[in-house]
Amino acid sequence: MTHGGMPVTPDELQFFDGKPGALELYERFRARLFEIAPDAAVQVHRTQITFRTRYGFAFVSFAPVRRAAARGKDWLTVSFGLPARVESPRVDAAVEARPNRWTHHVLVDDPARLDDALFGWIAEAAAFSRRK
Repeated sequence: MTHGGMPVTPDELQFFDGKPGALELYERFRARLFEIAPDAAVQVHRTQITFRTRYGFAFVSFAPVRRAAARGKDWLTVSFGLPARVESPRVDAAVEARPNRWTHHVLVDDPARLDDALFGWIAEAAAFSRRK
């Protein structure tokens, strides 16, 4: 999949090796993220994929923020950083990593969960990463 001339890299594909359903969710997430933050860079690490402008603002991983019975067959965890805690049933976990820096974790196990609410938070996180 390509967006804005930036194809999914071999490292990204390897991150999802053996998880084609999660890769499909990721490709949808990635395409929408680049609509919001076309200047974002992608860094693939062993346990997560980081999207960054000046700093990392969105992260994709397989962090189990819900028990296996409470998530679908294909899933991924989307994390994002904001200056304040988001109070929403969509947020599975939130941690204040540093004063006024909250990391939120949202489990995505259905393409319908890649919605305007999630991407509103992602847009806020991208803006926050540019100004901190």
